[in-house]
Amino acid sequence: MRAPVRVVVADDQELVRSGLQLVLEARGIDVVDTVGDGRAAVTSVATHAPDVVLMDVRMPVLDGIAATREIVAAGGPTRVLVLTTYDIDTYVYGALRAGAAGFLLKATPPERLVAGIETVVAGEALLAPALTRLLIEDHVRQPPGVDTALDVLTEREREVFVLMARGLTNADIQTLLVISEATVKTHVNRILTKLCLTTRVQVVVLGYETGVVRRGEGVLPATPG
Repeated sequence: MRAPVRVVVADDQELVRSGLQLVLEARGIDVVDTVGDGRAAVTSVATHAPDVVLMDVRMPVLDGIAATREIVAAGGPTRVLVLTTYDIDTYVYGALRAGAAGFLLKATPPERLVAGIETVVAGEALLAPALTRLLIEDHVRQPPGVDTALDVLTEREREVFVLMARGLTNADIQTLLVISEATVKTHVNRILTKLCLTTRVQVVVLGYETGVVRRGEGVLPATPG
């Protein structure tokens, strides 16, 4: 039997924290801690090593962006999933660039929230295509047309990078390139390592910033799961 997913909830509103805890625990997710600021979130993650931290971005002491950056830099297994009130939010974009695995609106229905948590635990980016495209396109720095940041990649790695940057899952890439799942995972890991990235969302952001994905192209639909 699979162990329950372990989660830390970080939000400066006690009502939000307690509400999320009730919703998640009713659906079999183990909420190991709830905290009210970013510094406490970093400490809690170091103490409990949860699978996921649900991170509000606007918190006292240390905001969610800085907290995300510290959690990601620590190199642990915890994934950061941002919860926000607004879909187009500079703070959320900053958190994605810092290494958050994705974001959801606080108004997201409980079942979708649980599905989102399970998605990032599985190692995939949580890319709601429409919201993510709007968020990134609204904040991305327009490139000068030179993508030298990708010169460290081989031709095949660059091909995989482009597909990742368009929001495709490993299963999508496996099907399109007619290669094995293990080969896709190898390419993905090498790309992340070479580019000093930790999440697939950062790949999407870099794809826009280097011009590999252009404004208006959007994120391609991914296969379920």
